[in-house]
Amino acid sequence: MAVPSSRKGDRVKKMTKVAVPIGVVSIILMLVVPLPAAVLDLLLGFNITGSLLILLVSMQIRRPLEFSVFPSLVLIATLMRLALNVSSTRLVLSDGYAGKVIEAFGHFVIGGSLIVGLVIFVILTIIQFVVITNGAGRVAEVGARFTLDAMPGKQMAIDADLNAGLINEKQARKRRQEVTSEADFYGSMDGASKFVKGDAIASIIVTLINLIGGFAIGVIQRGLAPGEAVSTYSLLTVGDGLVSQIPALLLSTATGLIVTRSASEGDMGQDLLKQLGRNRMPVRIAGGAALALCLIPGLPKLPFLLVGGLFLLLSFKMTETSDVDETEDDAAPGAALEAQPDSPEAIAERMRVDPLELEVAFDLVELVDTARGGDLLDRVKALRRKVAMDTGLVIPLVRTRDNLDLPASQYVIWLNGVPAAKGTSPAGTVLAIGDHLDGLPGKPTREPVFGLAAKWVPAELQRQAEMAGATVVDRSSVITTHLAEVVRQNASALLGREDVRLLIEMVRRSHPVVVDELTPALLTTGEVQRVLQALLDEDVSIRDLVRIFEALSLRAKTSTDLDGLVEAARSALGSAISHPYVTPDERLHVITLEPGFEQRLLESIRQGADGQVLALDGHTVDVLVRGCTELLDEAERMSLSPVLVCSPQVRAPLSRLVRQVLPRLSVISYSEVSRTAQIESLGVVSGAVAIR
Repeated sequence: MAVPSSRKGDRVKKMTKVAVPIGVVSIILMLVVPLPAAVLDLLLGFNITGSLLILLVSMQIRRPLEFSVFPSLVLIATLMRLALNVSSTRLVLSDGYAGKVIEAFGHFVIGGSLIVGLVIFVILTIIQFVVITNGAGRVAEVGARFTLDAMPGKQMAIDADLNAGLINEKQARKRRQEVTSEADFYGSMDGASKFVKGDAIASIIVTLINLIGGFAIGVIQRGLAPGEAVSTYSLLTVGDGLVSQIPALLLSTATGLIVTRSASEGDMGQDLLKQLGRNRMPVRIAGGAALALCLIPGLPKLPFLLVGGLFLLLSFKMTETSDVDETEDDAAPGAALEAQPDSPEAIAERMRVDPLELEVAFDLVELVDTARGGDLLDRVKALRRKVAMDTGLVIPLVRTRDNLDLPASQYVIWLNGVPAAKGTSPAGTVLAIGDHLDGLPGKPTREPVFGLAAKWVPAELQRQAEMAGATVVDRSSVITTHLAEVVRQNASALLGREDVRLLIEMVRRSHPVVVDELTPALLTTGEVQRVLQALLDEDVSIRDLVRIFEALSLRAKTSTDLDGLVEAARSALGSAISHPYVTPDERLHVITLEPGFEQRLLESIRQGADGQVLALDGHTVDVLVRGCTELLDEAERMSLSPVLVCSPQVRAPLSRLVRQVLPRLSVISYSEVSRTAQIESLGVVSGAVAIR
């Protein structure tokens, strides 16, 4: 009966989980438990073959991260090699025999000569320790340092691509994981190279100890002649050193290949042939130079003739390849243009204006870098969700980038390619907001949203600032709050035609009849956009699109003037408009107009190019503004947020006037007053004075 592949895979995983710990523990035991010579032969063969396998795998990978287990593997392989060295030393010194493998290296490889064996051992040690290990260690150290230094920039690039919509959240998480894994890998490789270097030093010391110890045991304990002692012990010791040094050399070479390997599309063999054989001229020159060496008197001519002829033959067989793949250019002619910095496509990409951007100075990058605990990008994402729930507007992705030209601690918020606001957020500080901050050290400033008195105080004094009665806000919150205020003030400018189309399609999925009746039969997408922008200008949420579209459908059958459509939508929303101004104890504080004065305003309404306006003389406008300002200031001193209530007929032109001079005061009609709230009048504005 066949075993399902899933069950086989589970068995393999279970065996792997058990085999690796058992193997490591066995290596530790080898340091203290004697091994038979036959078992030692088997393990030495496994050690050499395993090191060769590691070297071959390191040559086949395309990126170092494809062999991410290599640093841990270096430690295990080094430990195993040292354990085998200890076991073989025990056998050599105690029995004068350490198996067939070491004996073969002692007689066949080095020819039975101690001097030859020592010379070969020293040469291998120099190659490994002085050349390969030192070079690999230096490359690993520099690679780890550069990778760690580049992490913030790479993280910001990923976050910028995510905010610009070039990648999705899943792709961003994958790329962040790759950046983190790369930094961890090069940091581990820096440590792993120290293992290889220590292994080379240990091999030299162990071999010297074995030479001296073996000679002493042979002469003193066993009474052998010096020549016989050397023949019995020293040759085996050198053979043991060579058996250990060969896999160590293979592992050192693999380490060097890993740390010097750059990311490419092919393995090392493919890249080597492709890059060396890219141009035939260097191969021809090398072949000609080899043939020219035959003219030097005394040099053997046959080797250079063979090598030179081979190189010339290869140069004639080679086909030159350019840096750009012509087949790819033919298949996708636009790709070459896209790669050119002066191509129309590249220029158009640089010309693209992002609706919302956040630029930060170099010392604010830590707020963006999640690796250093920065949470600014997470807060910006949360802000987008909050704005969508509060206003119904899905603001565009905020493109975040650093700007080295900005002064230290400064940030700039861009809106449609134009700076909309700027502020500062000094490093190592928090913003304390309050009126009694003279006793705290720091830089006085103003809170960027409401203009309240504030001071940037050192972060370690946050507790003292709170005890002084100040409201303490961290740097990321300051930037996020400022960004939220810019979005609120410019919500209509952020609602594009494409955004409206997406909103219409969203409503169509749940209420297709409502959308089919409204657009394009009665209103175009552009006209719907103007209505929604007008509602956002007056801080009216457009979340309830179904009711808004139903009201627009009824109104558009008789008239499509903007003010009429906006008032129809507001009337449909009703008390939902005044609900944000209702206090927790269900009170709505209002400012009203004296009936006679309101009648004068109604009679002064004129139709303008952009809607209805109030045609009032300067004195009347001054009286209206002064009366509203006095009542509003008095309400704000009591921490109240009042609204100005008037008749529906005069609301639109009156709101248009009030927004220009008192943007903090919202104007609603009587039909929009909450039915459940208790109304409290703060005063009446008349043609003469404000009546309380």
